[in-house]
Amino acid sequence: MVFKRMMQAMGVGGPSVETVLANPNCRPGGYLEGQVHVIGGDHSVDIEYVALGLMTRVEVESGDSEYNTDQEFHRQRLTGSFKLDAGARHDVPFRFDVPWETPITEVYGQHLHGMTMGLRTELEVARAVDKSDLDAVAVHPLPAQERILDAFLRLGFRFSRADVERGRVYGVQQTLPFYQEIEFYPPAQYASGINQLEVTFIPTPHNLQVVLEIDKRGGLFTEGHDAFGRFDVDYHTVDQTDWTAQLNGWLQQSAQRRGFF
Repeated sequence: MVFKRMMQAMGVGGPSVETVLANPNCRPGGYLEGQVHVIGGDHSVDIEYVALGLMTRVEVESGDSEYNTDQEFHRQRLTGSFKLDAGARHDVPFRFDVPWETPITEVYGQHLHGMTMGLRTELEVARAVDKSDLDAVAVHPLPAQERILDAFLRLGFRFSRADVERGRVYGVQQTLPFYQEIEFYPPAQYASGINQLEVTFIPTPHNLQVVLEIDKRGGLFTEGHDAFGRFDVDYHTVDQTDWTAQLNGWLQQSAQRRGFF
């Protein structure tokens, strides 16, 4: 009897949890749907709650060092407390809202190198350990984000990698404690002056905030430095702008103004 109680306290023979997504693909500001299946073990238990949390890998700068950590940035509790009998099954349907500022992980059907995104299911059992299940989620860009990314590709920029950095972007409306940077290699006409281009999207329900950062290539006697550009994109009028020409003009002006070449 004592051994059995210890096993129960350690979660051995306890309930299991499985989350089934109807579709693992989503967009910022959208939602994920599915069901959480809670299956009883060899004894009845009191479940405190079932919750879902959206998680991503975040880079954190601390002093002179950097490290990566998994951060939950949105959470929804699906149930209150309930009793789960031995061997019983409790199904919980859900619709999980995806925040507008959620970083994207896929572009044109390809996974963005450096990105991690998952939906974690948490089952809190009274007087026992948590049971959790992690499911990969693919976040695709909004149409406005696609237009900007497509424009850079048309200009000859090539995807390098993406990451998520803890911190805030100056001058934008931001609710999450981190932001995503999508890095590009420059085309030949810019390669002599630009080391890389970094694009940050911070969507809101009303418009898309875009921040561009140019990493200048340092010369023999000069150090590279960053140049910034920022603009908003209206979701309703995004198709009325030639973004390839617009971005090319901004890059040319920025290069001339800052003496990149």
